[in-house]
Amino acid sequence: MVRGRAGLLARAWAQGAVSGLAGVAVMTVGEKLEQALTHRPDSYVPARALLTLLGRHPGDADQPPVWNHLMHWGTGAAVGGLRGVWAVTGIRGPVASAWHTVVRLAVDQTVENTTGVGAPPMTWPAREQAVDVLHKAVYATVTGLVADRWISPALRPTRGRTSH
Repeated sequence: MVRGRAGLLARAWAQGAVSGLAGVAVMTVGEKLEQALTHRPDSYVPARALLTLLGRHPGDADQPPVWNHLMHWGTGAAVGGLRGVWAVTGIRGPVASAWHTVVRLAVDQTVENTTGVGAPPMTWPAREQAVDVLHKAVYATVTGLVADRWISPALRPTRGRTSH
């Protein structure tokens, strides 16, 4: 049995992580369908970022699929945990999913650019930017739908309706 605020938050984080895995699964299917249509190759930047975080020095030609999956699914679960916390505290629905899209993009770009293996998105072709945003929006929407359905807003604050 979950007890207290900390317990509810921990449970929501775990449920959000599972919700994030559902979001990654749907996003991955969408990516594969998009790649079949556009012939866009797989990106191994996530794998190279993870390997760099672990102290390795992958080259731009390295294409380690297992590390790519670890980063892809691990990031989805971690950022999904945040969405679970949002759901339990009453930050829910389509607006929360839109914010979550931005968070997912920000996490990916922060890791990829601080490790030096990525490039700032504003330097990418517009089509690549649009594709990345679309896939992350699918992730955030599915993650949010699962989290909001599964997690009760048990910790929704009841204090005023302003930010101050």
